[in-house]
Amino acid sequence: MIHTLLVAGTRPNFIKIGPLYHAFAKHDGLETTLVHTGQHYDAAMSDVFFDQLELPEPDIFLSSGSGTHATQTARVMMELEPVIIEQRPDVVVVVGDVNSTFAAALTAKKLHVPVAHVEAGLRSFDRRMPEEINRVATDAISDFLFTTEAAAEVHLKNEGKSEDIIFFCGNVMIDSLRRFQDKARAVRQHDVYDLRAKSYVLLTAHRPEMVDHPEKLEQFVRGVAQISNDHPLVFPIHPRTLSRIKDSGLWDLLDGNQNVHLVEPLGYLEFLSLMMDAGLVLTDSGGVQEETTVLGVPCATIRDNTERPCTIDVGTNELIPLETDAIKDAAERALSGKWKKGSLPELWDGHAAERIAAILADELSVPAS
Repeated sequence: MIHTLLVAGTRPNFIKIGPLYHAFAKHDGLETTLVHTGQHYDAAMSDVFFDQLELPEPDIFLSSGSGTHATQTARVMMELEPVIIEQRPDVVVVVGDVNSTFAAALTAKKLHVPVAHVEAGLRSFDRRMPEEINRVATDAISDFLFTTEAAAEVHLKNEGKSEDIIFFCGNVMIDSLRRFQDKARAVRQHDVYDLRAKSYVLLTAHRPEMVDHPEKLEQFVRGVAQISNDHPLVFPIHPRTLSRIKDSGLWDLLDGNQNVHLVEPLGYLEFLSLMMDAGLVLTDSGGVQEETTVLGVPCATIRDNTERPCTIDVGTNELIPLETDAIKDAAERALSGKWKKGSLPELWDGHAAERIAAILADELSVPAS
């Protein structure tokens, strides 16, 4: 039996480990220990996701908590090291690009335990993004690289990775979407805000390159306020983003605006429900670009680049500049039906985790003597 240590720490991670956990549990050759690093640790950011993704309580819960990038990464490494020593896994499986991802990969490698990186090879080529550093560093030391799209394999080969350790398996985040989309549709979250499907804009904003710069944050908030003159918006607001908006003196542009529904972070099903019924999703997120592509929902990503180019090449995603007029224009085009139509990327079929389970079992099995 091959022992996998499955590590995650944030909301996007939980969506990705859900299918992996279920696929590993069904595979006769794999057993799994589930580790939560504690990077997202409160009920709104963690517990509800485990519930809705039908995950058990983690076997091991670390307490890395919040802090600077260095502090958080160091805490995960310090707390995970004795776990790996005690558990003696055959492979440590990490997903995505957060601090927990790189911290777990580095800890495992220093203990000579193989590392499998799910969602490998994605590149924005923008080293200002902490996620990009985590992606590149994790891939550099991983033994198994599972990719979601063709561009990722090209990047890994350009970085000197052997094709023998690169496996194109599809997208585990889409596995979760496929599994739970009927439940999410039944939630009808837009009814909670008395909104008509396809008539509203759904917002997400959390990346430091936008919310930590007052002048950029002002462009975003003023763009949102302009949209609200003609269209309703739903903004599940990250605690850090909320703090930055208030500190920047921009809160009055949103608070009390009847067309702007400011809500606390939502559970997976509630957010997915809002996404599938939105007329436009306006975001700075990575995973949202993928989910909207599969759902066929217009997505405007407020960034100069994306590590997920297939969402633009074949999907419904479009990059827009962080400018008030560009934000308003995106909303007008999407809500008037003038957005491009997308198609489904290759292997985004809901079975990526099953492929990963089969490959790990095959690659790590001990040949008969």
